[in-house]
Amino acid sequence: PATIPGTPEEQWAFCMRTPGCIELTWNYGSETEEGAVYNTGNSDATGSQDGQKVRGGFGHLGITVPDVYEACERFQSLGCEFAKTPNAGGMKGLAFVKDPDGYLVEVLPQGEMITKPVDCAGVAVDGGAGYKDNSK
Repeated sequence: PATIPGTPEEQWAFCMRTPGCIELTWNYGSETEEGAVYNTGNSDATGSQDGQKVRGGFGHLGITVPDVYEACERFQSLGCEFAKTPNAGGMKGLAFVKDPDGYLVEVLPQGEMITKPVDCAGVAVDGGAGYKDNSK
């Protein structure tokens, strides 16, 4: 506790510079939903009793890595499925991969958010319209 910075901005910066940082995301408000709320973070039907998409719930995990683009090259070489590559969508420099069970894992830079001209899927940093937010 003595080493945790005081302001939210300093806390975020501290977190993003900490090796091995794991982000746990909770979608606030899901505790008021009727029945059990279980979700892979993908807004899909996984774990639902009626086959309908589940709203809210767990969300996703996030990990920090020294270089998001290099990590994604490795994930791709291992056959991982991406929900978002680093240059896809509006938020550049971070990615979402699925674990073997289909849970989303956000891949964030350890330190400042950087971008590279082309990502592992060949998406240019000034392109990337391929990501669709399925939570809506």
